[in-house]
Amino acid sequence: MSPKDVSSGGKGGTGLVTPGRVTVAVVAVLAVVFICVNTEDVTIRLLIPEVSMPLWLALLGVFVAGLVCGGYVLRRREK
Repeated sequence: MSPKDVSSGGKGGTGLVTPGRVTVAVVAVLAVVFICVNTEDVTIRLLIPEVSMPLWLALLGVFVAGLVCGGYVLRRREK
């Protein structure tokens, strides 16, 4: 019998709510709150040009880039 076929009997968080998913959800909520409270305008240097934009927009862009990179790494690891 393969490990995928064996039921853990409810131990170890194999259902919809696991400790890892709860941790990721908490970190995501904290990141969104952090982004929402930082609303002032900032000047950001993108290699050569300087761009003036709201800080929340820059933080949101980095957050989305992190999600995309993390999703790519996890997808590559599963294969």
